[in-house]
Amino acid sequence: NRELDALFASLADPTRRAILARLAHGPASVTDLSRPFPMALPSFLQHLRRLEEGGLIETEKTGRTRLCRLRTGALAPARDWMEAQRLLWEGRHDRLEDYLRTLTAQADEGPDPDG
Repeated sequence: NRELDALFASLADPTRRAILARLAHGPASVTDLSRPFPMALPSFLQHLRRLEEGGLIETEKTGRTRLCRLRTGALAPARDWMEAQRLLWEGRHDRLEDYLRTLTAQADEGPDPDG
């Protein structure tokens, strides 16, 4: 799924995660967002572009100011995928636990004298 790949690629970088953490407090201009990061503006804009391509943020230009904000529900595909993985692994864990209980019960019973 390309959407999910782009989303996880966007989340893979600590700078981008820090930008998202800041935007969780509300929209901010590119200038305000870039202040804490020791990088040239073009490099910072590449991070914003990746976040936008990943569907995590949206930007809007008003005059000379570009405002960034989180996209509502942007993390839903990642959450849904992780939930599906959790259910899959819990099911596997439950089956393994049942199997181990069966083996333990059989070992406790000892060998079959007729067998």
